[in-house]
Amino acid sequence: MTTPASASRTMYYGKGDVLVYRTFVKPMTAFTPIPESGFAGHDNVIFAFNVKIAVRGDAFLPSFTEGDNSMVVATDSMKNFILRHTADFEGTTMEGYLYFIACKFLGTYTHMSSIEISADRLPFDMLQVPGAGGLTDSGLVYRRSHNDHASASMTVERSGNGYAVVRHDCLVSDLQLIKVKGSSFAGFIRDEYTTLPETSDRPLFIWLNIGWKYEDVYNGIDPADGAYVASEQIRDIAHCLFHEKKSPSIQNLIYHIGLRILERFPDSPRSGSNPITAHGRRSSKACRVRKGASIRSLDRHTASRDFP
Repeated sequence: MTTPASASRTMYYGKGDVLVYRTFVKPMTAFTPIPESGFAGHDNVIFAFNVKIAVRGDAFLPSFTEGDNSMVVATDSMKNFILRHTADFEGTTMEGYLYFIACKFLGTYTHMSSIEISADRLPFDMLQVPGAGGLTDSGLVYRRSHNDHASASMTVERSGNGYAVVRHDCLVSDLQLIKVKGSSFAGFIRDEYTTLPETSDRPLFIWLNIGWKYEDVYNGIDPADGAYVASEQIRDIAHCLFHEKKSPSIQNLIYHIGLRILERFPDSPRSGSNPITAHGRRSSKACRVRKGASIRSLDRHTASRDFP
């Protein structure tokens, strides 16, 4: 689609794969326990992220049209800026960290109008070592985990004399689960294109990205009074629903996961900022579950293959 010549455009560019590691950040304890999860807070001994940032502003237009780089902040400088100011962060959450870095950019470079910033948390699990009473937590040695992880993104703009978050998303990403029995799939349309047999009991592998938003984003940025929602809690809700429910379809399963999230966190997140998405190999289903709203299903891929 062609953009009309009169349309306003804001130029942007950015930097990805900025790997940030900090140790002994203040622990995060401002969360509410839920029955499905044993989550006990983030000790933040290792506070590590893969950060991506994009800066926006009309002042960047000459760098595109005329090759004039006088207003350009080099992307390598962006990386160094993020690394240096990570040491100054005094909060406890990933969302708070992203907001802090975005505000630092806007405060330093006045020709930037907004910042888009996102991160994937790099999780590390503490290892155990022999102690006087048997195995005990090392407290020193951790192992990098490549399982599911927390993700977040936000857009921060100038607002009056300060800054405002105009968009945010929180996720648990790459959650992969298999249930060896207790799932079914039957009653779907059968025509000349159908080769998939119906089944009343099948093993089911799902690949989940579950997203939510806060009604008040500052509950994620600077949480108090148990307002924070941890990705580990969302993850645990998902696997508990998978265990409890004899699901007739992936769509039905992810819908009920969304309902349980809203039930457990009625005053903090709004599930569905990103679709609750399940992948079965190359197939994908998605739904959005919101307070006071219906759901809709989305087919994201044309290629589909059922898990054997």
